[in-house]
Amino acid sequence: MTLSIRDAVPADAAVILRFITELAVYEKAGHEVEATVESLTESLFGPSSVSRAIICETADGTAIGFAVWFKSFSTWQAKNGLYLEDLYVTPEHRGSGAGRRMLRHLARLAVSEGCGRFEWSVLDWNTPAIRVYEAIGAEPQSEWVRYRLSGETLRAFAEG
Repeated sequence: MTLSIRDAVPADAAVILRFITELAVYEKAGHEVEATVESLTESLFGPSSVSRAIICETADGTAIGFAVWFKSFSTWQAKNGLYLEDLYVTPEHRGSGAGRRMLRHLARLAVSEGCGRFEWSVLDWNTPAIRVYEAIGAEPQSEWVRYRLSGETLRAFAEG
């Protein structure tokens, strides 16, 4: 299958939202999606955006996947890293190599931009994704535990 990867543009916000929603449903969290076309347009393409996105398409221009990432920073390396927030391929195109192609595209970007790391998180039950990640040589970082403040808990803590 012929696939191409391109930088996302503001006109892609609706398809990105559809992919985000499909991904959230797959991850059993569809009810948590708060994004809108407007908020995605501003957050991904607005003047203060720190995130970037790509779209994976078939030869006829049909969007079949996306990835969103941003730069992180390693104090130990004193280098930026590339943090993959989300990568998604539509169910009917899984196994086509689209996910691996997007990962390689981002790895090349990380190398070309001098990043010391390319990192992401995966749900522990997502064995198809884990198999892909391990097949490309990625290693789990099981010694780190991720923490999160969000919503009302974040506001309450910020207010003191």
